[in-house]
Amino acid sequence: MRASSVVVPAIGLALVALVLVWLGINVAKDWDQFFRIFLIGLTNGSLYALIALGYTLVYGILELINFAHGDVFMIGGMIAATVAMSVFGLQEDPALGTLIPAILVALLIAMVGCALLNATIERVAYKPLRRAPRLVPLITAIGVSFILQNVALIWKGSAPVAMPRSLPDGAIFTVGTCPDCVVFRWDRLFPILITVPVLVGLVWLVRYTRRGKAMRATAQDKDAAAMMGIDVNRTIGFVFLLAGALAGAAGVLFAFYFQTIRYDTGFTIGLIAFTAAVLGGIGNLPGAVLGAMLIGLIQAFVEGLSWHSPGAGWTTTVVFTILILILVFRPEGLLGERTPEGG
Repeated sequence: MRASSVVVPAIGLALVALVLVWLGINVAKDWDQFFRIFLIGLTNGSLYALIALGYTLVYGILELINFAHGDVFMIGGMIAATVAMSVFGLQEDPALGTLIPAILVALLIAMVGCALLNATIERVAYKPLRRAPRLVPLITAIGVSFILQNVALIWKGSAPVAMPRSLPDGAIFTVGTCPDCVVFRWDRLFPILITVPVLVGLVWLVRYTRRGKAMRATAQDKDAAAMMGIDVNRTIGFVFLLAGALAGAAGVLFAFYFQTIRYDTGFTIGLIAFTAAVLGGIGNLPGAVLGAMLIGLIQAFVEGLSWHSPGAGWTTTVVFTILILILVFRPEGLLGERTPEGG
């Protein structure tokens, strides 16, 4: 027992050391390429953070892994594409006077629509199963995921929904001397402009508002919270509204940034975001953000670095290998706390 408690952390530290050595070699070989890939990783991590926060909010209060969350995110992206092209008729390189209203309206409709969708799912599919064994709501969540995928398949078809290139791509700042300089463009800033205010507002809501205190109390002990006068059902419903709004914002970000979305996009991206939440410590808000940023960077490094990088085809394999290693070596995640099993 004692030997394993020493060997397991040693193996984990050895793996981290190998990764750091690999990154150091890439920095020394081509620092500007490394920095360019680093910025891409931060951008992707911002997207994953919005989705991972939805997973961690629901798990923190219900201990439910809501596998339908990624598909709610996908519906948000479909709403954004519909608003941008059908309502505003967005074309290639639109004027800011058209682009900004299109983004704001798409953001509002997607966040409200996904919030209501998520709350409806909770009321219909999860609320009747709160006293059931944990496996039952988990299977239900997988079933809801397939239902949402089929709704999107009927709505938009199996082909990817393509959006025109609309985000400005002018340079914000450059690092180094061109033509070998690193350029940070406006379209790279777009995900961060959405993510940072949302994250700040979420942390403020959870930590400093009456509703946030009710959420934390319900997460700790539902029965005790009810005895103190907290409406547990309303609090849980609010959490699903909030998680759905985050998924909707992430869907808008994804649709405008990557310019394409498909009926099964939410399944893949949702699993990556879930991995990020587990990596940071599921149930922990800062942990979800940290895990998302790390997964975004890892994905960018695997796909973009040249020195002994496995390449883009291995991205999913690497991400889920990290998930397995985290579950083996540190199941509570980087910022999570180990809790004793009740007897």
